[in-house]
Amino acid sequence: MFVNKVLFERVVSKMAVVQRGVPPSLSAKVTGSFAYLTIRDRLPTILTKVIDTIHRNKSKFFEEHGEEGINAEKQAIALLSKLRNELLTDKPVIELTDGLEDADSWNEYLQRQQRLQGDQEPVSWFTSPWLYVECYMYRRIQEAVSLNPPISNFDVFNEGKTQSFYESQKAVMTLCTFLEDIQKNAEKLSPDRLSEDFNKLLQISLWGNKCDLSISAGQDNSQKISPIDALASLQPFILVNDSGMVWSSLMSSQRAGESVDRVDIVLDNAGFELVTDLVLADFLVSSGLVRKIYFHGKSFPWFVSDVTANDFHWTVRQTMAANHKWMSKRGFQWQNYLKVGAWSYHDHPFWTQPHEFCDMAADAPDLYSRLQQADLVLFKGDLNYRKLTGDRAWDHTVEFSTALQGFQPAPLCSLRTLKANVQVGLQPGRGEKLTSRDPTWMTNGKYAVIQFYSPKPV
Repeated sequence: MFVNKVLFERVVSKMAVVQRGVPPSLSAKVTGSFAYLTIRDRLPTILTKVIDTIHRNKSKFFEEHGEEGINAEKQAIALLSKLRNELLTDKPVIELTDGLEDADSWNEYLQRQQRLQGDQEPVSWFTSPWLYVECYMYRRIQEAVSLNPPISNFDVFNEGKTQSFYESQKAVMTLCTFLEDIQKNAEKLSPDRLSEDFNKLLQISLWGNKCDLSISAGQDNSQKISPIDALASLQPFILVNDSGMVWSSLMSSQRAGESVDRVDIVLDNAGFELVTDLVLADFLVSSGLVRKIYFHGKSFPWFVSDVTANDFHWTVRQTMAANHKWMSKRGFQWQNYLKVGAWSYHDHPFWTQPHEFCDMAADAPDLYSRLQQADLVLFKGDLNYRKLTGDRAWDHTVEFSTALQGFQPAPLCSLRTLKANVQVGLQPGRGEKLTSRDPTWMTNGKYAVIQFYSPKPV
């Protein structure tokens, strides 16, 4: 009875939100919409690549686990093939059966969605919120692997993530050399120059988000040109640039001239984007602006290229081992930051669940409380933006603060290149002009935002 009461209260709460004028969630109900094309085309392609990856590693599984490894490969592929068929034929979404720690939460969320949709139609791939069913697909991939213990720790997306890192080496070297030059002159830096360097590295971290393998369905999406040289030409494509407010927020968080205590970075993609985040974090700590950086990543492989703990530490080790003086130096510095506690990596089940972030205070109060202790939280990437705004059909002129729907643990900033059709905080008429000039502006990754909100005056 208690669970039903809780679910009922949540449904009533959601209905109240709708009545207050909050738009509906994006879904694949509209034929030809980006959500529809994603579910019809991109997600099945990703599943096919996952199946192929597992099959190509058959000999590896046999070498490590014998016949048990071969059976695990067959069983995992059977489960993933079934999943692909369910998706393509718009079958009802089913409960998870793997018994992992988050399974009950996922199954409760399914019940919540069913209650919101009513009894007329089941929760399914093309009728239910896009954010939910896309997240659900990645959780079902994890289920297919976890139900077959010999390969339960196999990262089906690892090959693409490591390839992205290796193929971005020249850009990584350029970035590490740029940071070295900043640090050589650190003592001479004026406040204005410090602010200028911060803005450059913030924008490099922003554009690093273009390297997203889930959008390219796993195709090569590495960084091959100098990220620093590209900044000036990319400037006109930043639709909202609140970097000055981000800087002001950091400055206002300094206490009696001391460093800001903590900045949190909610990570998105491994590969080159992760390196841009690490370089930004390195600058914040080495310049004395910030004492500690908390990195938040995923607890299992997610959205093709998202950062897991293994990806994070692998990237640090690879940077240490690089045959390039400044790149290797940075890798050793990053390892030292982790050793002394200036940097720390964290994950939480909530990051790999389908919830909007406005649900966090109720559904993951421990995580919300942890974010409240930060002086600034940087949210990287498109999926985080979709969760920040509820992945809803907001008018483009709606304020970012409104779209957050009460999510305000700390001053926060979204660094996002646009790859989904939700965008708020634009000037009146801007969205219409963009649509007339470039009909795919919300989904082609050419445009970006640095969007800031603070629950307290800056």
